[in-house]
Amino acid sequence: MQFIDLKKQYQVLQSSIDARIRQVLEHGQFIMGPEVSELEQQLADYVGTKHCISVASGTMSLEIALRSLQIGPGDEVITVPFTWISCAETISLVGATPVFVDIDLKTYNLDPALLESRITEKTKAILPVSLFGQMADYQKINAIANRFGIPVIEDAAQSFGATKLGRKSCSVTKFASTSFFPAKPLGCYGDGGALFTDDDELAETSKAIRTHGGVARHHHTLVGTNGRLDTIQAAIVLAKLPHFDWEVEQRNRIGALYSSLLSDSCVTPTILDGNTHVYAQYTIRVPDRNLLAQHLKDDGIPTAVYYPKCLHEQPVYASLGYRYGEFPASEQASREVISLPMHPYLENAEVEQIASACRKAIQHIN
Repeated sequence: MQFIDLKKQYQVLQSSIDARIRQVLEHGQFIMGPEVSELEQQLADYVGTKHCISVASGTMSLEIALRSLQIGPGDEVITVPFTWISCAETISLVGATPVFVDIDLKTYNLDPALLESRITEKTKAILPVSLFGQMADYQKINAIANRFGIPVIEDAAQSFGATKLGRKSCSVTKFASTSFFPAKPLGCYGDGGALFTDDDELAETSKAIRTHGGVARHHHTLVGTNGRLDTIQAAIVLAKLPHFDWEVEQRNRIGALYSSLLSDSCVTPTILDGNTHVYAQYTIRVPDRNLLAQHLKDDGIPTAVYYPKCLHEQPVYASLGYRYGEFPASEQASREVISLPMHPYLENAEVEQIASACRKAIQHIN
């Protein structure tokens, strides 16, 4: 059994993917070829924003967003401690300081009730994460940010395709970032990512930064970087995009089936009113997740843990001075979450098999 079955997806979409790749091989424009701008237009239309700027990775998209907002030394950026390290490291890479706010344990996203207390005169951006596949409470987050005149950057690496009150992830904040890492809901076959914004000036700045600081060759207006999405990766995402809505529907079906089978045995995902969920990971919580993982492994069922240690516990951020116990919800989640196999091609019988094994293992552990 596969945790994420990319082979099955390729078998289903092989003719489209192969044709798109072959087209790139034939025209030979491997960097900034026509597929790149085609993908950007299709993604902007899909999300509902004026601009999409494709980039080399989800991490690069966060860095470019921060740099486009002219965030640097002496500035602070608020994010969460329960997430992948790219959120904090990109803040550090531009010379700013990450400031952590605890999560809501029900959704694993930034808790808006704790946000305002962390804002200072040095706060130059708020970077919430739409973790595991559903959007954070951006109505409340944006309202607080607007009062202070602070831009919000959605990290939508795991929530692309999700909605909040009918608006798609990547369309509700000043800037939004997503990732096309192969395991993401919409993935390529390498690294890739994208930025989304309605702001014309930020879009132009982002385009310049990703191509060595200039939109015209040999004319550099900014200190930039090599942050481009290569043409073959753009072609792969283009081949997958027409099937993406169907895959999101399947993720919803599978997630709902999992929850119906497991809700009496463990903590299953909570979906906020007005939200949809794309289940980038189907994540449950149990007190003894290591024992559960071993039982499932013995039954041939793979699992994964996102994330076993919070960012404030990482050695690289010891200098920030946080101590264990300051972020109880994040710390509890990091010790209890475990993710089960999830991809659009899981059959109902497989979900039932996994859920049955989970129930038996949890009963045995208890």
